[in-house]
Amino acid sequence: MSTTQVVVGVVLWLAVSIVVGASGLPTHLRQPMPQVLIFTLTLAVLVSAATIARFRTWVMTVDVRAHVLIHLSRLLAGGYFLVLYQRGELPWVFAVPGGIGDMIVAVLAVIVLAAPRRSLLFAWNVIGFVDILMVVAAAVRSARADPPSMAALLQLPLVVLPTFLVPIIIATHVIIFVRLARRSP
Repeated sequence: MSTTQVVVGVVLWLAVSIVVGASGLPTHLRQPMPQVLIFTLTLAVLVSAATIARFRTWVMTVDVRAHVLIHLSRLLAGGYFLVLYQRGELPWVFAVPGGIGDMIVAVLAVIVLAAPRRSLLFAWNVIGFVDILMVVAAAVRSARADPPSMAALLQLPLVVLPTFLVPIIIATHVIIFVRLARRSP
């Protein structure tokens, strides 16, 4: 599988995510369905990476910086969380720690991209993985405590996070851990 084929697949997934978001369907999701969706999509990526030979070969042999590069999107997402908190559209407990954490992970990704040493990649991956899990957990807590406070995550443009970006982010962290364990970053 070529990088072009993977990019086409990712772009198609993004397009579906946007169309589904524009349809308004995600706004009808109730707890815990957004998290079930994230888990299912993440699992689909990881199962595909484990069982589709050509995709597995690509995932395990592409320059590891391709997996890290996607995390630069966390700078934009994190900054947008902070803007939405300032507007009163997202709660502090989710937006501020999640936004700052995502922005830190994105900045650290730049360092990893510039100097992809194994120890640096491992440390960044741990930090980034813990951060994304904490962001998802904060979303769950916030949605349970006050469901309307998290409504923005089920509407465009933020619906792209649970239906596209977060599953890819989690999956790439897992893939990087697997590559590090196999000594092929």
